Amino acid sequence: MDVYEAVDGRRAVRAFSDKPVPQDVLERVLTAATRAPSSGNLQPWHAYVVAGEPLAELKRRATARALAGDPGDEREYPMYPAGLASPYTDRFAAAAAQRYGALGIERDDPDRPAKIATLNSEAFGAPLVLFCYLDRTMGPGQWADAGMYLQTVMLLLRAEGLHSCPQVMWTMYRKTVSQVVGADDGLVLVCGVSVGFEKEGVPRLRTGRADMKETVRFIGV
Repeated sequence: MDVYEAVDGRRAVRAFSDKPVPQDVLERVLTAATRAPSSGNLQPWHAYVVAGEPLAELKRRATARALAGDPGDEREYPMYPAGLASPYTDRFAAAAAQRYGALGIERDDPDRPAKIATLNSEAFGAPLVLFCYLDRTMGPGQWADAGMYLQTVMLLLRAEGLHSCPQVMWTMYRKTVSQVVGADDGLVLVCGVSVGFEKEGVPRLRTGRADMKETVRFIGV
């Protein structure tokens, strides 16, 4: 798979099979991902890869919190900025309708929040989740580094025939995650990334994207 195919094929999969991720493949991906861009070569990311019984226990704890209506731990960073306006709100609404419609959760379903929270806390059935942390002393530049690192990981996973789903949702249960992975208080959870093979026989969602001309301006070209 070339890089264009990997970029085109990467999407947030929300239905995974229970087939385990081969250890050698995972190590190959994460070794290659160390070459991700990093300002000043700080390489600020801290990754915890969780599978097996530790992940099952984490899913149980997170799902129990979701079903109990737990609003989650206080946020350490906003998921979206306040006062989000068009065209961003339009893109968000369209993607949300596509995403949860494909999962069979209608907008007017009174149990919609609980269903969404439960699906997320179960990592959509993924057999492995990578949790990415940053040292609390890091600034916006290093958050950008973490994003480039995670994108590199997800593209390499596609090259290996695997899929992924980045989930900021895990920050809502960050204390539970930290208890399971052993992350200390000096680290802040950026997100979790569910990893695995896509489950067969489920709708394959591919959200739309803005036309390139909406987001790119050529100057002097």
